[in-house]
Amino acid sequence: MADILLAEDDADVRKWVAVALESEGHSVRVAPDGEAALEAFRARRPDLLVLDVMMPRKDGLEVCRAVRAGDPALPVLMLTARNTEKDKLAGFGVGADDYVTKP
Repeated sequence: MADILLAEDDADVRKWVAVALESEGHSVRVAPDGEAALEAFRARRPDLLVLDVMMPRKDGLEVCRAVRAGDPALPVLMLTARNTEKDKLAGFGVGADDYVTKP
C-alpha cells in the first residue's frame, strides 16, 4: 500500500481519482491547490505525488519544481488536461516521472 498525495483542484476529479486509488488499497491524501499540496508534502512525504498542472495558488509545474529541489527521488505523476507536446515537455522539464492526460 502506498501513501499517495493527490493535488487536483476539480472536486469531482479529485474524488474519483482518490476512490480509484483507494480501491486498489492505497492511502490517499488530497490537496485542492498547489499551496496545500506543498504543505501536505512538507508535513509528511508521500510515496507518490499526483499533480494536476492547472491549479490555483501554485500550479503543478511550480509544485513539482519545489518538490524536486528537496526530494529528487520522489515519484511524480502529472495528471492533467494539458496535452500538447510543449505541455508534456514542460512537465518532464521540471522533473515529472510520467505525464498522463485526462480525457
